[in-house]
Amino acid sequence: MKVILVDDERLAREELKSLLKDFHNLTIIGEASNAQEGIELIRTLKPDLIFLDIQMPGMDGFEMLRHLDEIPKVIFVTAYDNFALRAFEVNALDYLLKPVDPDRLKEAVLKIQEPEEDFVTSLNKVGDGTSKLSKGDRVFIKDGEKCWFIAVEEIRMFESDGNYVKVYFDKSRALILRSLNSLEDRVDSKLFFRANRKFIINLNWIASIENWFNGGLQVTMKNGEKVEISRRQAIRFKELMSI
Repeated sequence: MKVILVDDERLAREELKSLLKDFHNLTIIGEASNAQEGIELIRTLKPDLIFLDIQMPGMDGFEMLRHLDEIPKVIFVTAYDNFALRAFEVNALDYLLKPVDPDRLKEAVLKIQEPEEDFVTSLNKVGDGTSKLSKGDRVFIKDGEKCWFIAVEEIRMFESDGNYVKVYFDKSRALILRSLNSLEDRVDSKLFFRANRKFIINLNWIASIENWFNGGLQVTMKNGEKVEISRRQAIRFKELMSI
């Protein structure tokens, strides 16, 4: 696969070239120090993939893409995380933060083999409800002006809040316009479990389980949060977990 690097920082290009040496299916055929050079190289060499910086003098990465008639697969590489939503909007393959983590780079490169419609998924979009969100997927979450690009497995639980759902991950509780029922249809039942009317929990985040009132259960998550599993769901939970 032919690759072009577009970044105004020489050291950033050198670092990326060093990391990409481990990927024998990728061949770097050119590099550009600004967007205009990038446009000319892409039109001439017709790469399959470009690693593209966003903030560059004169013309940023998003504007550069607008000047192209045919856009190759794009992996953004940037020092800033506030462009993640715009990267999703232009169907970027992935979004890497500098300094580039080798494991994240590997994840991004593996996506090249995936169907284009599976590159990224947004929890904020309802979609057709047919594609399941599995452990290895990454999702965009937008709450107001804030946005995140996280692995599904990092989400420890969802909580219904009126017409919205709170998404719990790291130290954040992002609010998205979705129903808990629609999310239950999207998430992998091997990873997430509907504990009650208000909560869906990540099974891998459960630290301990104890009997609770009226035949229910109470689970303690690894970070100390507690969630009750209703009596009806406790029966399903015990069957699922073979208790």
